Amino acid sequence: MLLKRLTDACGMPGGEGEVREIIIEEIKPYVDDIKIDRLGNVIATKNGKPGYPKVMIAAHMDEVGLMVKSIDDGGFIKFAQAGGLDERILVSKPVLVGKNKIQGVIGAKAIHLQEKDERETPLKTKQLYIDIGAKSKEDTEKLVKLGDYVAFDSEYVEFGNNLIKAKALDDRAGCAALIETLKHNYDVTIVAAFTVQEEIGLRGATVAAYNINPDIALVLEGTLCSDVSNVPEQSYITKMGDGPAISLMDSRTLFPKNLAKRIFDLAVKNGVDIQYRLPSSGGNDAGAIHTTREGIPCAAISVPCRYIHSPSCVMSKDDFEGLKKVIKLFLEDIKEGEYIRD
Repeated sequence: MLLKRLTDACGMPGGEGEVREIIIEEIKPYVDDIKIDRLGNVIATKNGKPGYPKVMIAAHMDEVGLMVKSIDDGGFIKFAQAGGLDERILVSKPVLVGKNKIQGVIGAKAIHLQEKDERETPLKTKQLYIDIGAKSKEDTEKLVKLGDYVAFDSEYVEFGNNLIKAKALDDRAGCAALIETLKHNYDVTIVAAFTVQEEIGLRGATVAAYNINPDIALVLEGTLCSDVSNVPEQSYITKMGDGPAISLMDSRTLFPKNLAKRIFDLAVKNGVDIQYRLPSSGGNDAGAIHTTREGIPCAAISVPCRYIHSPSCVMSKDDFEGLKKVIKLFLEDIKEGEYIRD
């Protein structure tokens, strides 16, 4: 299954190679050209008809994770964050270290040894370490080196009411939807940008958008979903099962309202569940794309994900299928010679 392959793969910011190989293998039969730029973005072009707009569709390949910072005399690994992680979720999680995916677990001082104030304060990254079962620094150094990436060791599971649990649904869900989109033919020219380093500053999208210089851009994402116990409804951002979410505003972008409404109305007209993403902090590749060159009209469509940026993200398969339908509806609705502006 494509989504399982993508979420099982490891791809921290700057180390997206394993994900990139899967994507190239999947899209090669359906596109006219594939390039990998100097930063590592996959840029794939699917030619449409003359006179139709060029549409950039972006989904980022990287996931949040860790990087090896040092190894102490006991063979325990100290690490830095690669992307925005909630430190509270780190302790006791199984991980995979380096290209050889050495198994380990994130450890900390046992609660029995902690002072009262330590027990009442969430553990910080500097208080944690990775244990790979080594006996010494020399033992660890045979398997691990400084700068190695560390991914969560998390199994893809389908459960409950058509839900999926996996790591990296932000944004392997977007990557999977973009791959499926490329299997269909359209009048518009599509330039698919599978971007790198989104989680540390939208870096791949900045380069890709400048080089592609599209007429319109669409960003596919996994986004916040907090429709859970003890969270007031006004703080949900999105609701799982209500369909993909159209963004209006986030910390990096004010999206063109006419473009967002057009996509929303297309979905409603065709019986596809859809919702607006409530404004909140955070951002996505649109933040870099829409200010490129003289400006690029941009929309973001996301799959709601509970427990985002964790080893156990959860999304609805129904919302994911809705995302693919909405993308197709929008691409088929774009007219010859159309120029979109707010």
